[in-house]
Amino acid sequence: MSYEVFARKYRPQTFDDLVGQAHVSRTLKNAVAQNRLAHAYLFVGPRGIGKTSTARILAKSLNCIKGPTITPCGECDNCREIAAGNSLDVIEIDGASNNSVEDVRQLRENVRYAPAKGRYKIYLIDEVHMLSPAAFNALLKTLEEPPGHVKFIFATTEPQKVLPTILSRCQRFDLHRIPANLIAKHLQFIAEKEKITLEPAAAHAIARGAEGGLRDAESMLDQLVAFCGEKISENDVLNVFGFTSEQTVVDLTRRILRGETPDAIDLLHQQSESGKDMMRLMSDLIAYLRDLLVFKAKPDALKEDVEPDVQKSLTAHAELITTDRLLDLIDQFAAAEGRMKWAPNKKLHFEVAIIRAIQTLGQATLDEVIEKLGELRDGGETKTQPAGADSGESKPMAQTAGITAPGYSKTRVEEKSVTVEAQKVWERVLTKIPAQKGFVRNSASAAHVLGIEGRNLKLGFATADKAMMDILSTQANRKFVETLLHEITGKDWTLKLTVNEELASNKALPPEHSPSHDFKDEPLIQEAIELFNAKIRS
Repeated sequence: MSYEVFARKYRPQTFDDLVGQAHVSRTLKNAVAQNRLAHAYLFVGPRGIGKTSTARILAKSLNCIKGPTITPCGECDNCREIAAGNSLDVIEIDGASNNSVEDVRQLRENVRYAPAKGRYKIYLIDEVHMLSPAAFNALLKTLEEPPGHVKFIFATTEPQKVLPTILSRCQRFDLHRIPANLIAKHLQFIAEKEKITLEPAAAHAIARGAEGGLRDAESMLDQLVAFCGEKISENDVLNVFGFTSEQTVVDLTRRILRGETPDAIDLLHQQSESGKDMMRLMSDLIAYLRDLLVFKAKPDALKEDVEPDVQKSLTAHAELITTDRLLDLIDQFAAAEGRMKWAPNKKLHFEVAIIRAIQTLGQATLDEVIEKLGELRDGGETKTQPAGADSGESKPMAQTAGITAPGYSKTRVEEKSVTVEAQKVWERVLTKIPAQKGFVRNSASAAHVLGIEGRNLKLGFATADKAMMDILSTQANRKFVETLLHEITGKDWTLKLTVNEELASNKALPPEHSPSHDFKDEPLIQEAIELFNAKIRS
């Protein structure tokens, strides 16, 4: 017998053999078991994920001599013929080469005849989107009201090209890309059957390169067996297909996030000199940054797609960058990838992209500049902590944006309605806000504690301090303070912020701002001059 490639030899033969398509197999099994069979099915999805295999399994389930059954025997004549693709009752049609009106007319003539051996006559049209509009229209009436012994099964990679009138007459099943972990597990299954030693890291490298397509992964494994023999390592996979190891991508990301420009460029040069595909490396880097973005939003979302070691790397890298910065980073590398497609020197564009990304990470964002300008606008005034509930003493907060400003304190106005418990809780919150968040600290210090209402901590601001309330009410700042409240009390709290005209502002004009004082000597002004490289005009 001639050699049979893995993709054909290990094609799924039952619904339980389908990899990563549990939602489809479960629905079809229930439909067969309950005899709730539609007259037309449409399987949609990218290449190599099981559309045609699912169609053949459904055909075997319907025409098996023991059927209709959810577990076709695979031994009767009908099952063997369907699996081999030469059944008289299961007609497989290539939509790309049989796309004319004449082909559809011939099909319409043939549907009238009863099946030769099986229970149903099944038409399986692959790449159905290749049919011409006229051929689609010629098929409409037959598709809507076929004879009882006829079933239609369509498969396509581009459902948007199928006429809506066809889609409305079919039950549609969207097959998903298969997670990398499931592909790696299936490759290990094949390796065990073939008595091949496949390293786990090599299986995962193949799975990543297949990008969700099981057939691609099986074809790659076939090629590796021809190259390596009975033992396949990760280096073999990387060398044959020009892939980059996942650890290399992790190391490159770490160096970028830490601003290590020379080390990042050196790693890029090593990959280039070893013959790695720069476009593939850029694609892998963007994919890892995408995983990092998803991990920051929902850590559990990647359990099926990445290995435990990569999960640890994502955890470490998530602490090095904010979501906004990460979004900018992905945009920059995606734009660089677009330029690299048409550039003769791809490494040059990759180097520029890395250097620019690291420079961007080191620059102040617009929000940070606005925050700093807000501090300068307020004269660097450092707010005081709330007065003690019992003693009425005020405690100065010594730093704003890391600058010591002695004397910038004033006793807070205490409201009679403030409970001792709420006041003490808020005092502890203010002491926990780090100096690095000086702007948040100032805004929180401008608040007057009005009391507790259920799970709401009511805070009031004087009319003159409305800007401070707006700062504290932003989603990020509010969430930060509510997290501190949870840490202190062990309960979930919601800030309720209001403006009260009866409250006195916490802003006071420091002695240093008197007309006789030379403002040029103030520490905050000196800090601003250094920050913005500014000069004071006389």
